[in-house]
Amino acid sequence: MVKAMESNSKSRKESILIKYAIFSRLLVLFLTLLWRSLLQPYDTSATLNPPCLYHKDVVEDSPPLLVANAVSKTLENSVVWDSVYFLRITQCGYEYEQTYAFLPLLPFFISLLSRTAFAPLVPLIGLRAVMVLSGYVVSNLAFVIAAIYLFRISVIILKDTEASFRASIMFCFNPASIFYSSIYSESLYALFSIGGLYHLLSGTSNVAVLWFALSGCARSNGILNAGYICFQTMHRAYEALYQKRRVWLSLQVLVTGFLRCVCICLPFVAFQAYGYYNICHGRKPDELRPWCKARVPLLYNFIQSHYWGVGFLRYFQFKQLPNFLLASPILSLAMCSIMSYMTARPELFISLGFQATEKEKRSAARLYSLKDAVEPDVKTSSHEGNRDIRQRKSSRKKDVSVTSVAVDFVSPKKSGYFSADVFPFVIHLGLMAATAFFIMHVQVATRFLSASPPLYWFASHLVASPKHSKWGYLIWSYCAAYILLGTLLFSNFYPFT
Repeated sequence: MVKAMESNSKSRKESILIKYAIFSRLLVLFLTLLWRSLLQPYDTSATLNPPCLYHKDVVEDSPPLLVANAVSKTLENSVVWDSVYFLRITQCGYEYEQTYAFLPLLPFFISLLSRTAFAPLVPLIGLRAVMVLSGYVVSNLAFVIAAIYLFRISVIILKDTEASFRASIMFCFNPASIFYSSIYSESLYALFSIGGLYHLLSGTSNVAVLWFALSGCARSNGILNAGYICFQTMHRAYEALYQKRRVWLSLQVLVTGFLRCVCICLPFVAFQAYGYYNICHGRKPDELRPWCKARVPLLYNFIQSHYWGVGFLRYFQFKQLPNFLLASPILSLAMCSIMSYMTARPELFISLGFQATEKEKRSAARLYSLKDAVEPDVKTSSHEGNRDIRQRKSSRKKDVSVTSVAVDFVSPKKSGYFSADVFPFVIHLGLMAATAFFIMHVQVATRFLSASPPLYWFASHLVASPKHSKWGYLIWSYCAAYILLGTLLFSNFYPFT
């Protein structure tokens, strides 16, 4: 009975979450149209669409019918910043060296949708407008699904439906919302990263590898998701070697983990090889670009450094102070979440998670246990059985909410956000935050970190804590302000993040 009530509660929360996710996207799109109609954009060159350079077989854009001309213009005028690159790649492929900084997953989905489901609209509003419409549909639909996956992994990790629901709602109204509703790769990256985590935590590691690999096709930082596989492999190999005394099993775990990491990184590496073949292959030595002559020719690193000045400490200039201030809220939240976890669980940081208790290692997160690697055929039934046992134990405890996933009693400092299950996520967030602060254009940190689950888990923890209620109001105010500011500046081609 408890299990049925809990399942109904989660289903009800998930249904409500879907409505919030859709509403948040409609709100962002409405604000974008509002600001765009009220203000004069800084740059009006987005509608320029010269013929493709190399692809002569590409279908040229057809002029829209007079009756649909307003719709076509509205769609094309909404294309700003990096959206211009994604649409150009969709229509013409990779024409210029700098376009290889934009990975192909989003252009692929835009092309697929515009040439199938939305193909009948081409004679009405034109090919370019149809591609714009396809891009908006892909991004906003991917965001809604990502929000669902975030709720599901939050329930697994936090073991608290209410806290998971709060965290997912915060994601729906996150400060980088404008990018999740624009023709940007953030939504697809969030979908495949968070979806991959859900499959990893559910015990289907091979499916998780596929999703993580797709996240690397959306954004380069998707390859960092291999870190979760490394963490899982490290703990499983340790258990096999030192606890079960099975050397062969330990080697098997290490080889499997290594191959999975290779599969995650392979799409990004293949894309770099594709760029090398197009730009460097068959050229005379005096015609080669500088990066072609490098021992390890990495096109992506060269583009980021040469065209956008990305590099270690290269952004630490006095003139960039406003950008550091723009990124300070998200970086502060990330730092506070990491430091709070370190203060509560210093032994996990010192031991890289090896000092987690046996109860914590047997939790539903599946990041520490070797059981799934040894018994893959029964992982689902075993997981459900263990959860049923915990629920029966929890139902006999006093004042335990049926909306929470039942667990054995643990100290508040070792539950929820501070559980051992959160540790690898905090490490991942730390690497991302350090990269954003020391290497990247720091203002990008707002959207770069916006797909990190621990940010929302920590914010949910603050909102629910009576001692930190003022911080909860501050976080919500920050999200609201950046949604308004982002839709105002970004949609009119002014710098935002």
